[in-house]
Amino acid sequence: MAVSQTTGCWRLYVALLGVPVSQWPEHDFGQGAVVPTVAERSRALNALGFTFTDGTEWEWTETSNTVDDAASPVRLIASITVGEVAR
Repeated sequence: MAVSQTTGCWRLYVALLGVPVSQWPEHDFGQGAVVPTVAERSRALNALGFTFTDGTEWEWTETSNTVDDAASPVRLIASITVGEVAR
């Protein structure tokens, strides 16, 4: 999950190994800079056919738009392990 550079909205996506990025399931929260709650993230994942893996927590990573430039805007990326919802 990260803020989209084009819309400025939080976007949740499921990274699938061996699948092109353009085909990853995603959900755009459409709420600007407000970080979606854990409940909102859970509902979005369920709508995409995934769920949190038991015992996992969100991990937040900080990166910058321009590597090695301390003045570059910071980007926050959140990640968590998920599994497919049994259907």
